[in-house]
Amino acid sequence: MLQESGARPLTAVADATFAEAVLAADRPVVVDFWAEWCPPCGPVSRSLAELADEFGDRLSVVTVDTDANPATTRAYGVMSLPTLLVFSGGEVVGSIVGARPKNHLRLSFARHLEP
Repeated sequence: MLQESGARPLTAVADATFAEAVLAADRPVVVDFWAEWCPPCGPVSRSLAELADEFGDRLSVVTVDTDANPATTRAYGVMSLPTLLVFSGGEVVGSIVGARPKNHLRLSFARHLEP
C-alpha cells in the first residue's frame, strides 16, 4: 500500500516471495494483509509505516495485497481486512484483526521483540 506520510514505504511481498521475505527472516516480521477496496487499510498502513521507522532494524513490516496474492492469503486463513500477522522464526506468534490505534499496534509488536 502506498504511504502518504513522511515514513518510508513498506515492502510489498507476493506469494512467490513470502517464504524468503517472511518465513526465513532473521527478525520478527509484521505482515499487513490489505486490499485497495478496504477503507480502514489505508490508515493502518500509514501507522505501520511510522512504526516501521520507530522499530528500525528490530522489526520488519511488509504488506500483502490480498487480491493479488490469494495463495498466501488463503494459507494463513485471512478472512477480514486489515489483518496483521506477526511472524517470528517462521511461525505466526501474534495477530490483530481490524483497525487499531497506533499505540495499540506499538505495544502489541513490542511484545515480540528480544529485550
